Amino acid sequence: MLTKTEERKPTKGEGKKRKHPGEDGDGGESKRREGEEGKGGQGDGGRKRLDALSVGYFRRVGERLSEGFEDNEDREMFVENVLTEVRGKATVVSMDQTGSITLQRLLPLCSPDQVATVLAELGGELGSEFKTVSCDRCGGHVVESAVRQMSRCIESSATAEEEEESCGVLDAQVLSLSKAVRDNSEEFIKHVHGSHVVRTLLHVLAGCLGPARTETRPGAKERNVAPQLTDFEIPTAFWYELKSLTDTLMDNVNLSVIDAVASVVFQTMLTVCHRKRPKLCKQLLKRIMEYLTSRSAAPGVSPLLVFLKDKASSHLIETIIQLSHKSLLRDLYKNHLKGQLVDLALHSIANFPIQRLTAASAKYKLFLKLFDELIQGVEAILAAGHMGVIVQLAESCAESGEKQEDMMQCLLHAFHCAEPGSRHVSCLPLFMSLITYEVYYHSDTAEGNIQTEVPLSSICYHGSRLVQALTKFKERSLLLSSLRTLSPADLLTLASDPSGSHVLQALITSSSDKGRGKILKRLEGQYVPMACSRLGSRVLEAIWNSATVSHRQSIAQELVLGESQLRSDQFARHVWAKFALSHFIHRRAHWQEIQTGESKKRKLFSDILE
Repeated sequence: MLTKTEERKPTKGEGKKRKHPGEDGDGGESKRREGEEGKGGQGDGGRKRLDALSVGYFRRVGERLSEGFEDNEDREMFVENVLTEVRGKATVVSMDQTGSITLQRLLPLCSPDQVATVLAELGGELGSEFKTVSCDRCGGHVVESAVRQMSRCIESSATAEEEEESCGVLDAQVLSLSKAVRDNSEEFIKHVHGSHVVRTLLHVLAGCLGPARTETRPGAKERNVAPQLTDFEIPTAFWYELKSLTDTLMDNVNLSVIDAVASVVFQTMLTVCHRKRPKLCKQLLKRIMEYLTSRSAAPGVSPLLVFLKDKASSHLIETIIQLSHKSLLRDLYKNHLKGQLVDLALHSIANFPIQRLTAASAKYKLFLKLFDELIQGVEAILAAGHMGVIVQLAESCAESGEKQEDMMQCLLHAFHCAEPGSRHVSCLPLFMSLITYEVYYHSDTAEGNIQTEVPLSSICYHGSRLVQALTKFKERSLLLSSLRTLSPADLLTLASDPSGSHVLQALITSSSDKGRGKILKRLEGQYVPMACSRLGSRVLEAIWNSATVSHRQSIAQELVLGESQLRSDQFARHVWAKFALSHFIHRRAHWQEIQTGESKKRKLFSDILE
């Protein structure tokens, strides 16, 4: 037994029954850790553990936290009681799975002084114990959570005197942690758990934070989206400490290209400095590039070509490219990548940095050189399946306003629908499916008209992304002509497809009123099944929002014929309500007046924005 925890009963309401740790509101994190239970891992050998009764106590604390508190007084009393139990054994509690999860949830409720007290105990007298706790699979989360509380410290202080009094102690502990990291930088940044603490520390010293790790369990749509950062005020000491910490990390810059875990730390360092310390970021970018380009390689071959093909270092180079200024990008291409872009775009790893370079150069004249080089290998890149490169090339053409005609002609030739001219109208299904004309239409001949009987099929994600980029081109007549050749059934398929629905929405909403009317004419007879589709109903709403009053009236006229079906469908009933179709049936004049008013308002805002 570590303390007399078994002799103490939780205060009223702290817990009524035992639950699995995954049920305390932090389920995802606890489940992940459960899988590691008993496996040892880094920093897990022979450590002291909480006894069963203490584990039960902290589990009940977690349950009580889930119930919430009636007022601040109850919360403060509860927090103080729990911290009394933690005092003297904070390290052991933090390094226990249940104790760690509970402390992570408790710390946001603590005052800055209380957080500082916990950190002081975790770090020891001189901060020498921070490394042990930070490099533990459970303890690292507690250290991160404690350091993150710095972001609310200044906000909660009404006056400068209160700020200095309440935050001063916590400031000192954060600086003590930073010193421990500087003293053991190599061990920290290479460690799978310790590196996360360093990354959080960099954010806090810079004055910007994203969502906590235990709160970031992204779904499929959010996985590739950068987390939103929130800025906050920092003490002056943090300004200087960030410079010291980055200088120390740069002493281990070699790890950024050979160790995947350390590489992410350097990426975080560059990202936060770019946001909060642009001049410092510029210096760091220059130093890292100098290191990367100074490594030995084969005579006449840039070492960057090796690093671009390595899994760990390629991620770092992607970040460097995204954050680089014009002169660095120009130097990167001129001295290292010129003449190599197609080969790199064909590589399974290097094609990703090439995508970042294409995106970053879109606002500079450098893009024209990149385009002229990459366009020579479009068919080879398509054959390799690296569609991200092609999509990004199209998106950069749209952003820059350059080379759009060349891009479209290149795609027409790549998908074998450039000649004869009658094949142009088949481009949309070919682009969306990423299939050549002969394969899509089962044609063995190089001539002849398309077989319109072939139903729309095989719409893929990258094909959808490609067409969405092409809809932003100045000249979209080929795409719109191709869209108008699709049968009503194909248009319904397009509207109901996870990838195709975005294409149809982009094409219709970006068309002129006249062009939109032609497409809507083809959709007649399909509005009811569209409204009853999960994805089709969203497309229909987007069409409605961009439609003229006369177009809305035509759509509404068709929808009200299927009133019973629409009112009973889980998706269509929302369409019925949003389009005010009950008003359309019973109060047609009033409905017309409302729609006319909305149309005028939308046009007014559109004119203002333009």
